[in-house]
Amino acid sequence: MNNKKVLKPRIPDNLSVVELQEKYMLDEDSFSEQVFSHCHIENCEIQRNCFKQVIFDSVVFKNASMQYSEFTDVRFENCDLSNVDFRECSMYRMEFVNCKLVGMNLSESIFRDVSFDKCNGSYAFFRFTDFKQALFQDCQLSFSDFQQSRFSKIQFKNTDMCQCQLFGTNLSGIDLSECVIEGLGVRIEDIKGVIVTSMQALVLSRLMGIIIK
Repeated sequence: MNNKKVLKPRIPDNLSVVELQEKYMLDEDSFSEQVFSHCHIENCEIQRNCFKQVIFDSVVFKNASMQYSEFTDVRFENCDLSNVDFRECSMYRMEFVNCKLVGMNLSESIFRDVSFDKCNGSYAFFRFTDFKQALFQDCQLSFSDFQQSRFSKIQFKNTDMCQCQLFGTNLSGIDLSECVIEGLGVRIEDIKGVIVTSMQALVLSRLMGIIIK
């Protein structure tokens, strides 16, 4: 499959560093050209916020929700987003680098030119999410949920997808040859046209109940 390179966020240099506090997050509905660094956000629920050309560096979110928000040219780096609620968000030219995303809920979101690099997304929810031009590189996605998602020009490189649930997601043309796929949750019709190694094909055949002598 011919994948174009995922576009990186367009973030200018010398952004202003802002002290990120819960009250500030609640009072504002738009954030642009800012850096939020080395802080904690707890028990914060915001909706329909807009983030443009923003960097989150080493920010820890706990019991936080940012539903229906829009992110354009945004980077999360060394952040802990475990169990954060990002349902129905829209993300454009966005990247997650070395982030903890365990149990994060990104269901029903829209991803356009979004990359995940060296992230732990075990048990994360991507159900009903629309991916176009996306990359998972050196990630942990075991037990994550991609059911009923739409994949277009998505790449998985050196990623652990053990027990990943993909029921109802069309994998035609998707290259999983560099990934761990033991216990992958799929239907026969989901894997038609998927690209795998010969050993992975044996793994998939066992999932389908095929006995090879």
